[in-house]
Amino acid sequence: MHVELLYHTPDPERAIATAARLCYAPVGAAELMETMPEERVRSVLSTIMASGHFSTLEHASYTFAVDGVSRALTHQLVRHRIASFNQQSQRYVKFTDGLATVKPESIAGDAQAEAVFDQAIEAAIEAYEKLLAAGIPAEDARYLLPNAAETKIVITMNVRELLHFFSLRCCNRAQWEIRDMAHRMLELARPTAPFVFMDAGAPCIRGNCPEGKMTCGNPYPRVKRG
Repeated sequence: MHVELLYHTPDPERAIATAARLCYAPVGAAELMETMPEERVRSVLSTIMASGHFSTLEHASYTFAVDGVSRALTHQLVRHRIASFNQQSQRYVKFTDGLATVKPESIAGDAQAEAVFDQAIEAAIEAYEKLLAAGIPAEDARYLLPNAAETKIVITMNVRELLHFFSLRCCNRAQWEIRDMAHRMLELARPTAPFVFMDAGAPCIRGNCPEGKMTCGNPYPRVKRG
């Protein structure tokens, strides 16, 4: 898996604070963006994060490129509807030089399970290639491709949705592959807006676990805002 931060709103914390401050300022947003002191930016952000007035977080966005993940992951990912996605197409891209796949560690660590997995993948790829050779369109031959098939995807989310995404997908109960991706995304985002992303991640970082009986029983260390 490779995760890269392609782009984000320049100075995202100042952009968010400007949008929030505009509601109460006699001057315009452009002037606020230019002249607001850093200590005022931090004060406004502190109020936003403490009060839960998160609409202003929607004015900053992040775009990530993710390679080498499975279709099983992206089927989960696109359930996050307040986001934009563009994924490598199995309709237009023909995998005639072999299809890379993602193998779960639980399978790779079990010789018998791995043999079953590899055999099934090889059979699916062989059948796929035979259909292409017979003139079947790639958009139809792809019906044979497994959830393990590697893919590439570009993801854009605003900060409000990113925080929600991290809350769900950084949790220990999230599926392992998307959890790994979420943590990598957070590692890239946090340095660009350290105050906003200070306690981003699983809910147990900020308070009690909301999973009830389904809790993992192994919470992350609590984070306190300064």
